[in-house]
Amino acid sequence: MAVYTVHGPASYYGTDVRTAPEQLVFVRDGFYFWAFVASIFWLLWHRLWLATFGYLVITIAAEIAMWSFGVGSGARFVVMAVIALLVGLEAGSLRRWKLSRRKWRQLDIVVADSEEAAERRFFERWNAKTARDGNRGNASAPPPLPRASLTQSESVIGLFPEPGASR
Repeated sequence: MAVYTVHGPASYYGTDVRTAPEQLVFVRDGFYFWAFVASIFWLLWHRLWLATFGYLVITIAAEIAMWSFGVGSGARFVVMAVIALLVGLEAGSLRRWKLSRRKWRQLDIVVADSEEAAERRFFERWNAKTARDGNRGNASAPPPLPRASLTQSESVIGLFPEPGASR
């Protein structure tokens, strides 16, 4: 099973997603084979312009450095394969970074076998949430963040309890 993050434009944060579901983007977390095999084309296909520029700078700088030090072709291949492997591993993160730079919000995280199943699961959960919330204000607004408790002792650090305190 794959993990998908669901992203929508910033205007979705306070409105209902069902008004324009075609604008939602589902980004799979994991290894992207085509980003590994054809990194430059995959980056251009997904319009990751800054990532493409960074990829070109890193590969050209690595090639120039290896050429100036007289590194053999086997080592050059390994270095380029490692760079391609990193692009394949971080491809989903690069897409999420692009969406966050465009002020898109992460709406949900869905676990499913395919992107289509992730879409179905997301909208089933979204519809159930809006039906459960009813007409209590803005049903699509996220829940408020939890506030820190003011009754906790200031001497406690992290998750460790105070010595001698009851459990």
